[in-house]
Amino acid sequence: MNILRASLPSSSHFTRTLRPHFAQRTMSSPAVLAARAALASIDLTSYDPEQSRLMDEKCILVDEQDNAIGAMDKKTCHLMENIDKGLLHRAFSAFVFRPSDGKLLLQQRASEKITFPDMWTNTCCSHPLDDFEEEKIEENQLGVRIAASRKLEHELGIPQSQTPIDEFQYLTKIHYLAPSNGMWGEHEVDYILFMTADVTVTPNKNEIRDYRYVDKAELQAMFNDSSNSFTPWFKLIARDFLFGWWDTLVERQGFDGRVYAKTLTGVVDGSKVVKM
Repeated sequence: MNILRASLPSSSHFTRTLRPHFAQRTMSSPAVLAARAALASIDLTSYDPEQSRLMDEKCILVDEQDNAIGAMDKKTCHLMENIDKGLLHRAFSAFVFRPSDGKLLLQQRASEKITFPDMWTNTCCSHPLDDFEEEKIEENQLGVRIAASRKLEHELGIPQSQTPIDEFQYLTKIHYLAPSNGMWGEHEVDYILFMTADVTVTPNKNEIRDYRYVDKAELQAMFNDSSNSFTPWFKLIARDFLFGWWDTLVERQGFDGRVYAKTLTGVVDGSKVVKM
């Protein structure tokens, strides 16, 4: 068991309890109502207004096999009180590489973020939302790809025309749990998407404090520098997957010397959820 994954009750119990209600897409179970009632005592006025507003967006709830079982607002999904009961939602981590040199675009999360503020992470990490019908489409990870293009524009100002959804290369999905600060945390089935694209970055300062392109050696140096902090999902992905896939991406560069995410098709079996 990874040290980032605490010894908590299995989400299978939570799912068995709530799934009959979620199957009808209703939010009337006693456990859910209790969770919502508890939120009344959580005051977000000390947080950034825009980040607080975004907490009303609805994540897609899933079981440990990534079967959709309902929806819940981000605030409820990211409270450790509910994570401890097994509440689990769908997410994605997008990695955008520059085709000319294979460098990876990193972002540093803004100080205004409610969870994991000021931490370095991959290009974009967020959620497909139940609020949008197209982001619930599971075939070929379509909903997740649509969400990734939307959030790359929202967070980094990258025009969606530069991140066409069919250019995302899906690799696998991981199930991880990580506390953040105080009452907040993450418990996600996280889809890993690679893309190679020349993009125009115009950061949303409410989302991103800084950004940079790095090669593998530069990223490793950042990891070795104790003054830097990193999101737990990025550290897990880097530890177990990223550098190997990055090597393959560079090794399979085209005759023009550029790298293409689609060359990673079939490099990993992405049919199952990898528990971290």
